[in-house]
Amino acid sequence: MTQPVRSTTSQERMRGLSLLFICLLSLGMGQSLFFALLPPIARDLGLSEVQVSAIFTLSAVLWVVMSPFWGRRSDIWGRKPVILMGLTGFGISTGGFGILLVMGQQGVMPLMTLYLMMIFVRSIFGLFGSGTPSAAQAYVADRTSRAERTSGVAAIGAAFGMGTILGPGFAAILATVHLLAPFFALAAFALGGALAIALFLPERRRPVELATERPRLKISDPRIRPFLFMGVAVSMIQAAVMQVAAFFVMDTLQLDGAATAQLVGGGMMSMAMATLFAQLVVIPRANLSVRALLTLGILVNIVGVGLLLMPMGPGVFVCALTLQGLGMGLMRPAVAAGGSLAVTPEEQGAIAGLNSSTAAVGIIFVPVVAMPIYLILPTGPFWIAFVLSILMLLMTRTKALDALEAPIDVEEVEEETLSRAPRH
Repeated sequence: MTQPVRSTTSQERMRGLSLLFICLLSLGMGQSLFFALLPPIARDLGLSEVQVSAIFTLSAVLWVVMSPFWGRRSDIWGRKPVILMGLTGFGISTGGFGILLVMGQQGVMPLMTLYLMMIFVRSIFGLFGSGTPSAAQAYVADRTSRAERTSGVAAIGAAFGMGTILGPGFAAILATVHLLAPFFALAAFALGGALAIALFLPERRRPVELATERPRLKISDPRIRPFLFMGVAVSMIQAAVMQVAAFFVMDTLQLDGAATAQLVGGGMMSMAMATLFAQLVVIPRANLSVRALLTLGILVNIVGVGLLLMPMGPGVFVCALTLQGLGMGLMRPAVAAGGSLAVTPEEQGAIAGLNSSTAAVGIIFVPVVAMPIYLILPTGPFWIAFVLSILMLLMTRTKALDALEAPIDVEEVEEETLSRAPRH
């Protein structure tokens, strides 16, 4: 039975988006924290490059499998329970990982046992944490019109980007207390965010009317197929650069662990700032179509990846990551918004889950393909990223994007948000 409809006030909407911003901020901080700190710490423990990448593989596989599931569950349970569950899983996983690193430094267990436990604890994030981005994107889609969709998705993505900006500085400050203190502080931050979501995130009701049986959204659906392909490509490009970056800098520029952490941290911070600029400034002001945003982002990304194929120096490295960050900041919201605009309101959770699942493909790709290639040819992963960028550029000319080419007239759809917002 359909429950009574009540309009969502602007104050409630702002509170909801602010809380989502906080929870995705913590996820972004975790991303830069792990990629910046774990390589040198793992090398000190005696783990190889391939082993470090493989720590994330099981978690990534679970993320790919579970994201669509949690997206569909959010259509039935509501967005809030799934967001809460995912954020709690992330906090437990991050804190547990920090405990294992402390045990590794103290040598209280054999390295291989420790390594297997690290894989297991990180997999908690993939199993449960995958629910947060899926439900968060669907939450935004529920409360934005078609005209606002790209900017709304970009604003949520900006939270993740801001987290990656704050992550290295957050780690540097707390590392003066203890090298592993950032892991525990971030876990506390995530669990505190989960408490805030539980107490204050506005959600009108459980979407009972969405629980009726309907055909499941398939990855072969021609409406969403190009967006899923590009989501996978973006994930592989970003992972190939971010997970290889620290090892590439250490081996190419002959830097020690401390100097590597400083340079890579600075590069990732610049990358995140460029992503944030694209999502908070360029996208809301430019009013470009999905196709135009994709094309612009891909071209910028091609230049950034191309710089990594040139003779390397600290300045070139930072510039390359900055340009790639700008390109990613344009591409990711365009891919997510394109998929959201291509489906019906009742399919928003499903498409959000599928889109979220593509983000983890790159983490699987790196240890299986990119890192072995890196051991043979250090620039090999960057060549893969370059070719994928070219393929994405060709994909922007597919017919599925034709309907999304023109910018949407805000005046024609300004009533849509009010008519759809009470859904939850």
